[in-house]
Amino acid sequence: MAFETDTANGELAAAKDARSEKSEREEPEYVELTENLSSSPLWNEDLAPVPIKRRNWTTYNYAALWISMAHCIPTYMLASGLISAGMNWWQALTTILLGNTIVLVPILLNSHPGTKYGIPFPVFARASYGTVGSNLPALMRAIVACGWFGIQAWIGGQAVHVLIRSMWPAWQELLGGAIGSPRILSGYTPTEYISFLIFWALNIYIIYRGMDLLRKVENWAAPFVLMMAAALMVWALWKAKGLGAIVEGQGHFNSLSEFMPVFVPSLTAMIGYWATLSLNMPDFTRFGRSQRDQVAGQVVALPATMTVFAAMGVIITSASVIIFGRVIWDPVLLIGEFRQPVVVAISMFTVVVATLSVNIAANVVSPANDFANAFPRWISFRVGGLITGLLGIVMQPWRLLADASQYIYSWLLGYSGGLGSIAGVLIADYWLVRRKQLLVADLYKSEGHYTYTGGWNWRAVFATLLGCALAWGGLVIPALKPLYDYGWFVGFFVSGASYFLLMNAVGGRQ
Repeated sequence: MAFETDTANGELAAAKDARSEKSEREEPEYVELTENLSSSPLWNEDLAPVPIKRRNWTTYNYAALWISMAHCIPTYMLASGLISAGMNWWQALTTILLGNTIVLVPILLNSHPGTKYGIPFPVFARASYGTVGSNLPALMRAIVACGWFGIQAWIGGQAVHVLIRSMWPAWQELLGGAIGSPRILSGYTPTEYISFLIFWALNIYIIYRGMDLLRKVENWAAPFVLMMAAALMVWALWKAKGLGAIVEGQGHFNSLSEFMPVFVPSLTAMIGYWATLSLNMPDFTRFGRSQRDQVAGQVVALPATMTVFAAMGVIITSASVIIFGRVIWDPVLLIGEFRQPVVVAISMFTVVVATLSVNIAANVVSPANDFANAFPRWISFRVGGLITGLLGIVMQPWRLLADASQYIYSWLLGYSGGLGSIAGVLIADYWLVRRKQLLVADLYKSEGHYTYTGGWNWRAVFATLLGCALAWGGLVIPALKPLYDYGWFVGFFVSGASYFLLMNAVGGRQ
């Protein structure tokens, strides 16, 4: 009996030792910085790793974030550019669904280090590009975000304009009719620009209140906007007593050979729509309670929400042909057709909420951190947000939105190649070169593991420039035009592969 007891105790001890060894080998879900680096020139409070006790975003928070970001006017109008290019409604929606499913992959891959280490995107980029070189991808991402901030602020300003006009009809031409000159301002009234600045200021106010207010706004904005969009769709179907010409219509393509030249750049443009967030999701996942929470919230929300909301846009617009006798893709203009001030006011408030929530989350958080990364000692998150807002005005968003086709095939398609090149380097470095292992303290040191040569990892820079050159080469070299249509894919795979080879072949591992 004693022998059996000793044997059992021995087996238990061996099992315990085995579990202990396995636990030591297992990768920790969280890593927290314990070293005080507040005196480092690469440190400020906004770029610092989030302590584990403050990582409290749940699955719902991430789902709500994506739902509120997807429920915006550009998403609603996304199918319009594809249909105007010759697709029918189901081809357009399938392209949108496929594009968002593809871009979800780099989004999730780049989300992982945010949750594990609590670091934002520009700090994460220091691992691959160097402590100084990280400003290259950060500022490339920031410039695109400034353009998007301006676009969303202009749309929100239009909603504010219609909202005020519904309660005060004289507002439309209170300060005169449409401006004739200078040319960059022509076509809109002074009160439209004032409305734009009002909405712009509201964005800046939330920026100055911080990330916690953003989380609260996203949580209630997501279901509110979805319910109001569904109500508008039900009304349109009831009023039209049918779906209308757009849903019933056929595409312009009679064969696959005719369809593919439009489908390929369109798919790349759909990926480009969220290629920005595929880089800077660590800005949000750094607050994640667990990897499971952030992954589940994003997988559930992103592709489905984008497709459903774009489908709502198709249905409502198609019904508008029956109701008003013409195609009205812009929901702000559609709601402006109503004559009941209360209906207009509620609808425009919904548009304001939707646009505000997506603009802060998608177009301010990243560039604010990116500008802070360039000058940590002088630029805080708030100052970076203000810089984003000012550049958003300088980029003249009213002109970017003037043509739906140009918006998709010039704006979205154009920048996707550059952002794809950055994503390729980041993912190859974290998942293939470093196998998810980062030295957090060294990300904030001027002389450390990620200093490389003067703060620059030339391999990452070369790989990024090579990816950009091939992705954008079609703009100037006709023979490379097919590569431009695949811009994001070309940039992603060329930069990722070349970076991995260089890091292994030219002494890149440190």
